[in-house]
Amino acid sequence: MIVMSIAGVDPSAGAGVFADLKTFQAIGVYGTGIVTALTAQNPYKFFSTLPVSPEYISEQIDSVMDSYKIEFIKTGMMYSPEIIKLVGQKIKEYGLKAVVDPVMVATSGGDLTKEDIANAINKYLLPNAVLTTPNVSEAEKLSGVKIKNKDDAIKACEKIRCDSLITGGHLDGWNTINIDGEVSFKKQELIDTENLHGTGCNLSAAIVAFLAKNNDLHTSILKSLDYVYEGIKNGNYGTLIAKI
Repeated sequence: MIVMSIAGVDPSAGAGVFADLKTFQAIGVYGTGIVTALTAQNPYKFFSTLPVSPEYISEQIDSVMDSYKIEFIKTGMMYSPEIIKLVGQKIKEYGLKAVVDPVMVATSGGDLTKEDIANAINKYLLPNAVLTTPNVSEAEKLSGVKIKNKDDAIKACEKIRCDSLITGGHLDGWNTINIDGEVSFKKQELIDTENLHGTGCNLSAAIVAFLAKNNDLHTSILKSLDYVYEGIKNGNYGTLIAKI
């Protein structure tokens, strides 16, 4: 089972491609990684971003697909509408099943993208995605719905252009799951900790790994939420511990 992450690089390895690869390995699949941007950051502070050209991202994807049969991928930090468009084209070209983590702002506080990212994600990624995993802020940008409670989250799900998991870190621990128009919730305890860097990256990567291991989408989401919860609970260095 071989999967792919298309995301940025966090040198502290708590988020981005490095974190995704650790999650893939922890769950028992082989992970490949396509770099969309370099960042200078750590779990507590964001410094800068250096994007990779769309042409070179395309070459990276083609080189991996030339050698490996890959079905499931995740996308993370995309940086620009041009990169998002390119990745969307590659998803269609290779018939990939994508879990989209619509990264817009780093946990450590930095803006990881140019403007119009939400519009580009809606146009080029979500119509071809099997799932998107926004936090509340990202879900608001994708849906245009202000989310203050569970009812608002349901309304946002109806507007998002694919199946969705709106994470509950900013909604009293209520994770909102929408699959084929059927909405359900999973409540998780909110843990008082600083070990939160890369939660979204690890979550979407875990879902891809569980899908690749022949779990259905709902089961993959539930297992991944538990995986990230345990990572937060047992984390260190301001980030998660990848284990299962």
